[in-house]
Amino acid sequence: MAAPHAWPAILDRRTALASACGPLLAAFPGDHVGEPRLLICLYGPPLVHVDLKFLTADQLAARVEDPVVLWARDATVDAGLAAGVARYPRPELQWIEDRFWVWVHYAATKVGRGELFEALGAGASLRSWVLGPLALELAGARPDGVRRVERIATADASAMERTVAAYDARDIARAIGASVALYRSLRHRMSDASLERRPEAEAAAMTYLEDVVAMLERSDAGPIDS
Repeated sequence: MAAPHAWPAILDRRTALASACGPLLAAFPGDHVGEPRLLICLYGPPLVHVDLKFLTADQLAARVEDPVVLWARDATVDAGLAAGVARYPRPELQWIEDRFWVWVHYAATKVGRGELFEALGAGASLRSWVLGPLALELAGARPDGVRRVERIATADASAMERTVAAYDARDIARAIGASVALYRSLRHRMSDASLERRPEAEAAAMTYLEDVVAMLERSDAGPIDS
């Protein structure tokens, strides 16, 4: 825990501080997840992944989980924690519905154009941003992407497996359809009366996906554009 005036200088020394904790093999900041205060470290041997987060006391109020305080110099940490309540972000069904059909169309365009790596990445994003969080939420667990879906969201695990595709255009198109089927099921079970569905976008995206599938079934057809 750093004093506010010392915090910028401590951020500059993050790697050196991490090195003092043990045999540091690699470390980098969490910019890719929007958290520059985080230093992601790999120690070893034996190999241990450790995330170090450098905060001031007033930054403790907004947090996604409660820490276990092993040592504190004074009551500053307790006061910072008492200023807020841990809240892990829950999936917002309206936010998802407003975007899901655009994402389905995007994935289908990539299949149609033969950009299969991009289409596979889009499918993985649907699992991480939509299907996994909703399945975990319904299972009463923390909606942390697709982490531990296999063990926790067992009711949807088999359906989730069908959203994984091989490097094959037809199989990717099939997997996109499986993602849609699972999303529809999850959306129904969320029972959100305030949800404003996007039926026109849903119908248009599904028609486009069907057109891509039909194109793939015609061996003499070439790629199509959006």
